[in-house]
This record gives sequence, C-alpha cells and structure tokens, in this order.
Amino acid sequence: MGASPANAAPTASLQRRQKISGLPVVYHEAYSAPQLPPGHRFPMVRICSVPFYAADHLVHVPDELPTHETLQLVHTAEFVDSFTGGTLDEARMKRIGFGDVTRSPVLIERTLAEVAGTLLTARLALRHGLACNTAGGTHHAFPDSGSGFCILNDLAVTAAVLLEEARVERVLILDLDVHQGDGTALMFQDEPRVFTMSVHGESNFPARKQRSDLDVPLPDGTADDEYLRVLGEMLPPVLSCFQPDLVLYDAGVDPHKDDSLGKLALTDQGLLRRELQVLDTCLAADIPVAGYVGGGYSPDLNVLARRHTLLHRAASEMWDSYELGSRESMPE
Repeated sequence: MGASPANAAPTASLQRRQKISGLPVVYHEAYSAPQLPPGHRFPMVRICSVPFYAADHLVHVPDELPTHETLQLVHTAEFVDSFTGGTLDEARMKRIGFGDVTRSPVLIERTLAEVAGTLLTARLALRHGLACNTAGGTHHAFPDSGSGFCILNDLAVTAAVLLEEARVERVLILDLDVHQGDGTALMFQDEPRVFTMSVHGESNFPARKQRSDLDVPLPDGTADDEYLRVLGEMLPPVLSCFQPDLVLYDAGVDPHKDDSLGKLALTDQGLLRRELQVLDTCLAADIPVAGYVGGGYSPDLNVLARRHTLLHRAASEMWDSYELGSRESMPE
C-alpha cells in the first residue's frame, strides 16, 4: 500500500485529532442541480446518488457560501462578478460547456456551494485527519475563465484560504483525474507553498497542458498494476520532500477503462486500490487528507455513483484502520 501497513500504530499527531463517530462526508443539496439536457456529458444528477451509497457516514453541510473576496484570492474580480451576476459572455460559456445554463441562478448557487463544500472538507480533514466531499475537483478553472465543465476552481480557492488564514504552511494538490489539472497548475506556478502533482492521460484533454510542479503523463491503455506502480514511486518522495500540512486529493474516476472520456484502463478494483494506496501513504506520514470525487463520465448514473464512492469506501476503511474517530481533541 503505502509507507507502512494500514494497521500501523498511528502517530502522536493523529492521536490528537478530535473524536467523532464516523468519517466526515460533505454534501449540499445544490450539488445535484441544475438538471442538464439528456445526454449531456456532465449530468449533475449523478451527485445526488453519492450520499445514498455513502449513507453510513457523518454528513456535514456547508452553512455559508464563499464571498466575492474569498473567490478573488485566485480569480479576477471581473470574472467573479460576471459569473455570479449571470452576465458571463458567450465565448467563456462555450469554453465551460454548460451552455446558457451557466447564467442560471441554480448553477451559480451550485458552483458556490461546491466551493464551500470543498473548503469545509479541508477544514474537517485538518480537524479529524480525513474527510471527503461528494463533489469537488474543478481543476480546469483559470483565474479569468472556466473550462471543461469547471467554473470556479474549488481546490485553488481552498488552498488559498487556508494559507491566508495561516491554517497551513504547505498544501499538496494531488490530482489523479485523467485530465491534467491545468487551471490549478497555472494558478500556483509561482506559489512555493502549494505543490501541484498531476497524474493524467498524456493524450487526453486539455490539448495544451500547463506545467504542474510534477506532471506524470501516462500513455493510453495504462492499466491497474502499471498505474499503481508509477503512483507508488512518485507520491512518497513528494510527501517526504515537500512535507505538506494537508493533501487536497482529486480522486477522479475517469481513468476507468469504461469511462466515456478516459483512455486509460483502470478497473473498479484498481480504483479502490488507488484510493487505499493514496490515503494509507498520506496517513502513515501523518498528513491529513481531504478527498474530492473529481471527474467521471458514464451514461449509467448508478454505475458512475458507485465508482465515485470507492473513495468513501476506502476512506472509511482507513478511518477505522487508523482509529481516527477515537483520537483526543485537537486544540483550536
């Protein structure tokens, strides 16, 4: 798995995490809205199935949406105002991929709720050692525009907020979506406190890649064993050298062999092994992890929801293995 067995004795720092009864999972009812036209590649209704498959967890709901000032830590004021005001121009709406729905109040609320949920998940991870969102991972959003079904960059906003608040000194954004996290890479290209690592399909979207701190492009058809071997070689040295205070983990399931936009060849079992490997490696190094579902594309929404909840299944196993729910409280 990772640097040590999953049942290894937790470190002293993990023993100070706050006691709670179950893995914290974040959900907001706005995640599943709006309903896009039948056949759209990104049917948001898929998200409403995720809590059903993760029903045994302790669910948290964001209690407030991010302010314009918060969003402007990584986005331009003009872009924030245009999007939230429903006046985004046609060219930028086309690049995002949601059509006229991009200007709708429902999608605006949904996007803001996703950012709020991603930030809440990170805060819960810092408090308890591990937490998961049921959405998140909008890594194609740039400072002044969205792209590839991503409007606001929730991962970048979250990292910037926690750094601004001095909650953390270093953040690793670990992006295992099949598509390179180009927006995130660009936003933090001159920020030494954020390390961006992207393991993605070499030939896949975006055609024009940005430069992450560590890019690991994989050839089409890469399957379970090779994928996990490469990940196992790359992740531990990054954790050891960069020593992040928090990992924001984009656990996209689009590397799956049956994904409509994937081109890689992971199986369900391979994805589960990936989640266990990532979480075990980070937790064994005493690094909190906030997990996000990332991308995934399938016409069968139940199949897709089950793939997404492999993250929650693995996180539950690691939660129990590291006995995170029985730790003493962290000081505020």
